[in-house]
Amino acid sequence: MATERLYLKDSYLKENRAKIVAIDDNKIILDRTVIHPHSSGLVSDTGYIEINGSRYDIVDALDDRDSDSIIHILDRKPDASIGDEATVHLNWDRRYKLMKLHTASHILASIIYKRYNALITGGEIYEDYARDDYNISKSGEELRAALASAIEEANGIISKGIQLKIYFMKRDEAMKIDGIVKLMEKMPPSQEIWRIVEIPDIDIQADGGPHVNNTNEIGKIKLLKIENRGKDKKRIYFSLDNQ
Repeated sequence: MATERLYLKDSYLKENRAKIVAIDDNKIILDRTVIHPHSSGLVSDTGYIEINGSRYDIVDALDDRDSDSIIHILDRKPDASIGDEATVHLNWDRRYKLMKLHTASHILASIIYKRYNALITGGEIYEDYARDDYNISKSGEELRAALASAIEEANGIISKGIQLKIYFMKRDEAMKIDGIVKLMEKMPPSQEIWRIVEIPDIDIQADGGPHVNNTNEIGKIKLLKIENRGKDKKRIYFSLDNQ
């Protein structure tokens, strides 16, 4: 049974009521959840679930694409049965940090794509920092200067307080938009309806993760480190000044 992903329409929901639809030791599947799983370079949310008066910490969450469900991994096997009601509580502080870094990554990726036609080849967003790999040929001081300039532009955009738009679009229409998928090694989603995250006049991408409502929530991007990972492959580490 597919899990209703409540964060797709509202990334600011902090808890929800649900029913258990599957249990396997310390892993449970709910009919609906605010928890975003580890997927597409974004680490999972954490939090806890209340079931029959007991609290169980969520230590990880995985995306089961075969069943379109989210597997909540708990700190222990719950004393529960299929059909029992549960209350999901999100670790909001962690989620909000991930949201800000996620939106910052979109802005920076859009600038680098427009300037250098460089796509993201991989990456991961953690609670306190993010890393993105780009297929960019620049190196040394030239690369550092280019990234410093891109981050300066990104911070200027962030400070404008741009309201994000999140909506859904048919696949055929979305595929007509240049740069709608900015992950180089990721195939366009196969679903007929795509979730679109748009930062007006800046970026538009097919994306299933949580984001902030307004860019002024992000703070400023800080470059932490650059690594050369091979020919035309550079890894960028960055954080935010308000994390």
